[in-house]
Amino acid sequence: SSGINAEYGNTIKVWDVLRGQCMLTLSSHTQGVTSIRWSGDDLIYSASQDRTIKVWRPSDGVLCRTLQGHGHWVNSMALSTDYATRIGAWDPALQGKGQSEDALTVYNKYKGAGEEFMVSGSDDFTLFLWHPAKSNKPVCRMTGHQQLINQVMFSPNGRKIASASFDKSVKVWDGKSGKFVATLRGHVRAVYQISWSADCKLLVSGSSDSTVKVWCMRTFALLQDLPGHADEVYTVDWSPCGTKVVSGGKDKVLKIWRA
Repeated sequence: SSGINAEYGNTIKVWDVLRGQCMLTLSSHTQGVTSIRWSGDDLIYSASQDRTIKVWRPSDGVLCRTLQGHGHWVNSMALSTDYATRIGAWDPALQGKGQSEDALTVYNKYKGAGEEFMVSGSDDFTLFLWHPAKSNKPVCRMTGHQQLINQVMFSPNGRKIASASFDKSVKVWDGKSGKFVATLRGHVRAVYQISWSADCKLLVSGSSDSTVKVWCMRTFALLQDLPGHADEVYTVDWSPCGTKVVSGGKDKVLKIWRA
């Protein structure tokens, strides 16, 4: 059983988590690593303040390719299969009946017949859509935000992408083509994080304005405003079963909301 972590410097370490031993150290970035993802295709992706995303083979630490295009720090990246790799065999639809050997079946269901997509968001106000396992050329460049992008996230079914920005908005994009779909406006300060509901019908956002907001993904309208935090909301997450949202922030409090 293996895990990965990025250090304060420019390196990535691959760990045997059962033995507590470092198996590999991956070095190629020239500035700090900001985000890492372990793909279901057994590749490691790393994003950095050096404006690049690198693709690694964890079996031997080989650098497969470097993805370039962003003009500033890469803050966030997400895979179209993130939800599948998060829940593994324990798909909420199975009500706890899944077995570990079903994980690949669940992954392939969410991946579909095509390649795994990646989206990246940057301080340069743009997003890029990639097929990182096969090409170092972006599928498209996605523009529209007026300030840096703090987080990007695919919907669980991979059909949509949401991006949270310091421009006080959340934008929604098509997960296959990268085309702009909608802008969600309502926050009055920077939006830090977002999270999709398991059924892809709702999106939650947390902001510097101290509120948590729930959005309808059919109409792209504000469905519910959840005040209660005394200061900035740094992080939000939706439970995989879809029944609860958790939020946390500068007020040192975690709040659990019933969906």
